[in-house]
Amino acid sequence: MSEFEAIRLSKRMAELKICSRREADSYIEQGLVKVNGVVAVLGQKVVPSDRIDLDKCAHQQQAKRVTILLNKPVGYVSGQPEKEYRAAIELITAENHWDGDTSKIPFETSQLKGLAPAGRLDIDSVGLLVLTQDGRVAKQLIGEHSDSEKEYLVRVKGKLTENGLALLNHGLSLDGEKLRPAKVEWQNEDQLRFVLKQGKKRQIRRMCELVGLRVVGLKRIRIGKVKLGTLPTGKWRYLGANERF
Repeated sequence: MSEFEAIRLSKRMAELKICSRREADSYIEQGLVKVNGVVAVLGQKVVPSDRIDLDKCAHQQQAKRVTILLNKPVGYVSGQPEKEYRAAIELITAENHWDGDTSKIPFETSQLKGLAPAGRLDIDSVGLLVLTQDGRVAKQLIGEHSDSEKEYLVRVKGKLTENGLALLNHGLSLDGEKLRPAKVEWQNEDQLRFVLKQGKKRQIRRMCELVGLRVVGLKRIRIGKVKLGTLPTGKWRYLGANERF
């Protein structure tokens, strides 16, 4: 964006990591955004030199938003419930709140409003699933320009093709598109460790199939700097105030 190029205010607010574009539009509609001291209007355009201020009320709304870390078990879908399968958000109850949570955030049912998965895990995959009310967190983890690493332990069967490990690290394509470089190495004789910076549908399973392997177990253990750690299966905790992805 050049010094004089005007873009939508909501896009600029997202670029500055003030909030997501959708949240920005909501704040603008509520009259909670000022540009150069004047209340903004929906669809307004700005240039980089414009000063953007968010009302204290909006900051308070943001501060109340929670991000939840769940150790998803097999048999739950990440998003909307499907046929006989339940949605992961159904596990976010007071009873399933991990007693090892050190965040000191009290659970309230209002926290379930607008809570959505930031990324997905297949129904037959387990491990770290992030659900958030905060558009900034969602953008960081799954936005178009997200650079967050996701780490997985992957149990496999089959015989790896001769140059298979090199191809898993870089050289495979899915859906007619070259995959970004990954970090893939053997953990033991039947388990690989994957570190990816993208998340195509069933990406790891499909990558493995291309090199002669079949995935029989997949567990996500880290997103960015946040690890699954000792969070038990089916339990959840809050992202602490001092934690960052």
